[in-house]
Amino acid sequence: MLNIGKLSAATGVKIPTIRYYEQIGLLPEAGRSAGNQRQYDVKSQERLAFIRHARDLGFPLDDIRELLSLSDRPDMPCGAADVIARRQLVSVRDRIARLQSLQLELERMLAQCAHGTISDCKVIEVLGNHQCCLHADHGAA
Repeated sequence: MLNIGKLSAATGVKIPTIRYYEQIGLLPEAGRSAGNQRQYDVKSQERLAFIRHARDLGFPLDDIRELLSLSDRPDMPCGAADVIARRQLVSVRDRIARLQSLQLELERMLAQCAHGTISDCKVIEVLGNHQCCLHADHGAA
């Protein structure tokens, strides 16, 4: 059995986050020791590691909840998990495209800079007037 500090160290998940995952039901409420400390078993540690990895991959908490539910039923077909992963992949690709657009816009702003005074600064001009941007859709990133 691990207390919350050791579980945190073992999984790289901060203690307040572990408590939050318990509160929202992603992680089962821990048992308590005689001294009223939370006590976690190996299964809880594995579940928390699953949550951490899914969060690292950018999965939203609702999708993680669904994936955990699926993982609790190992005999089920994995189609539903594939759908969730595909949806996340689309989301990641969309974010990458927006970030690449932002990168190009920032590079363009800096390339146009004449290194003069602020009154002539292209960075300030473009930030002050969104119509000067090449891509108006990068604001959602």
